[in-house]
Amino acid sequence: MRAKPKVESLTRSRRETVTFRHPFRIKGIERQLPAGPYEVVTDEEMIEGLSFPCFRRVATMIMVPAAPPQHSSTEMISISSVDLADAQQADAVASQ
Repeated sequence: MRAKPKVESLTRSRRETVTFRHPFRIKGIERQLPAGPYEVVTDEEMIEGLSFPCFRRVATMIMVPAAPPQHSSTEMISISSVDLADAQQADAVASQ
């Protein structure tokens, strides 16, 4: 009996900067975050078996200032992409 060859999944990370014009909250983060630019990292995994490259999101993280008293540190916190979109929408509405 032959062992199946191990197939490594292809994962990629995308980084983007999102800017909030107002202080905001995101579900899963217990404190209000200040307005400003935030780096968002999205990990995606290739869906195998298709005739074209296609990726699915497997994780979304946001880089935020650490909670007091570590003001000079940064935390990378896992969030839902839906919760991020909701926070961006609320920020856009507050700007109108």
